[in-house]
Amino acid sequence: MPHFDSSIFDLAPIPMWLEDFSEVKQQFDEWRAQGVEDIVSFLQEDLQRVVESTQKIKVIKVNQKTLEVFEAENQEHLCANLALIFKADMLDTHVYELAALWNGETEFSSTGVNYTLSGKRLDVQLRASVLPGFEHDLSRVLFTTEDITAYQDAQRLEAKNRILAESMFTYSPASLWVEDFSRIKRRIDQIRQLGIEDFRTFLDVHPDFIQQCTEDIILLDVNQATLTLFKAPDKPTLFKNLHKVFTQEMQNTFREQLIELWKGNIHHQREAVNYALDGTIRNVLLQFTVFPGYEHDWGLVQVALTDITARKKAENYLEYLGKHDVLTKLYNRSFYTEEINRLERSFARPVSCIYLDMNGLKQINDELGHDVGDGLLRRVGAVLNQVILNTPYTASRIGGDEFVILMPSADEVATLSTLQTIHELFNIDNQYYSSQPISISIGHATTAPNESIEALLRRADQDMYIRKKSFYSNQNANA
Repeated sequence: MPHFDSSIFDLAPIPMWLEDFSEVKQQFDEWRAQGVEDIVSFLQEDLQRVVESTQKIKVIKVNQKTLEVFEAENQEHLCANLALIFKADMLDTHVYELAALWNGETEFSSTGVNYTLSGKRLDVQLRASVLPGFEHDLSRVLFTTEDITAYQDAQRLEAKNRILAESMFTYSPASLWVEDFSRIKRRIDQIRQLGIEDFRTFLDVHPDFIQQCTEDIILLDVNQATLTLFKAPDKPTLFKNLHKVFTQEMQNTFREQLIELWKGNIHHQREAVNYALDGTIRNVLLQFTVFPGYEHDWGLVQVALTDITARKKAENYLEYLGKHDVLTKLYNRSFYTEEINRLERSFARPVSCIYLDMNGLKQINDELGHDVGDGLLRRVGAVLNQVILNTPYTASRIGGDEFVILMPSADEVATLSTLQTIHELFNIDNQYYSSQPISISIGHATTAPNESIEALLRRADQDMYIRKKSFYSNQNANA
């Protein structure tokens, strides 16, 4: 037997095993004689064959590091407990080790699992080499088992974290978009190099730059919440129809995003309007961030969209309630007061107004009930909303049965025309509801030179009061 340098073997810093595979070699020869060709399939067909083969291996010598790592007192102690070291975990690994030897390989490596005698699990990098001169019978095979548990733990942790990150992306309740903004980064850098300092003015002068940047975005991936939010059956369908999602309304939003990026704000948010593929609106809170490690080129960014459509509807409704009378759908007294102040400050003249007061509403409420009275108020609201349709005028309910139409930039002629429209629409309405006609007293006025809005309103109110007094006088005379 060639000289074996036992000093190097004994002092090696990693576990080393010198083993005799000659009986395994004899087993191989028997299998070949029986016609076995695919050794891997043959062994996997019955793993007991693997077990029996490993039992034919003889440990000739191990070094001191082997004893330390596997917590053995000596080689005899180690060999007596090999079943504790090489458990069933190793069977699949053994298949490929045996296959390497079957195929005549004199060197091979694999990773596997061993155990110390106290039961501690070890991930090992196994390397084997048939010593020169022993290729014919495999009676001397040198193994090293490097402990790579820390490395494998790190790999497993990395894989676990990757799966966690992928799961968080896939199953996030927020709509997530992963995109590549590197082309936009290069385009903005080129603008800086040209000496541009006022980027906002630059965009005003060159709106085509915004469209170019839009086309530069590379969409990499979206999650399931995105498909659900935009009613897309799958990613290809969504990607083909992005023009339906991001309509012209997004141009201003994207413009502001570009300005944020120009300022160096690679993490920012703003509200935006998108559309689902069925055309329904989606109000979203857009949160943009450049992923860590990509600050230099914006090659990987995330856009998170939170659906705030319901919230916006609620906000809009609350805003509506703050300015409108729920019953008549006209503006309320709060809005009316703000509008008066606005018209007073604007100094835009002329301004006209029309005061309207329902006749006999209290009597109707007392005799027929408030439901009937409310129905009349709704009819008044419908008529007045029709009067101001497609005009800059506003109609407000300022009291129980009092209404005012404010008419900026309307002179006496325009006012008289509007009055005629009001009378015609009430006549039509009363013909339709002939059993319960509406009676209205109407006054009007147009600003005189240097007259305040407050004085204008007093004159219109007084005009309405005169007509109302006349109505009741005539009613009493005919009683």
